[in-house]
Amino acid sequence: MSLNVQNKVTADIHLEITNLLNMEAYYLDNRKYKDWVELLADTITYRMPLRETVEGVGVSNIAEDSAFFEETKTSLRTRVNRLYTKSAWVENPSTRQRHFITNIYVEATPDPDEYKVRSYFLFMRSRASTSDIEQMFGERHDIIRKIDNEWKICSRTIYPDQSVITTMNMSMFL
Repeated sequence: MSLNVQNKVTADIHLEITNLLNMEAYYLDNRKYKDWVELLADTITYRMPLRETVEGVGVSNIAEDSAFFEETKTSLRTRVNRLYTKSAWVENPSTRQRHFITNIYVEATPDPDEYKVRSYFLFMRSRASTSDIEQMFGERHDIIRKIDNEWKICSRTIYPDQSVITTMNMSMFL
């Protein structure tokens, strides 16, 4: 990545994109899932490839041909709508969750309304009166674009740092 391209990202653009990611975390933490899904572009690709344990330096440990999930806005909206029904037993009782988003790096693309955004996440969740806390952490690679004067998440690839996912289920949005 060249410093020349990085210089095209203004402090205002970085702040706007950071605010979008913070708003997204707020919506998810407060179970405002219908508001969250509206932050997504209609053409979004939302995926989390598997991480493998491999030997060797410089060897990729991401299995790009396999994923924990690979979704579209339609499938995400279906999942969101289900959470508002009585058949969403996985969220009964509702979980208490937090999304911590840090190390936000914004990179310009040739399209002046589109940016590559990398961020780190820590997701923590608890349920009912148990002392068990589930967590997942890793890195997200997003494409964020201004569409009709609104920032939209057009693509998200989530790279978990764990090769073994220890959460009780994968009902969360990252």
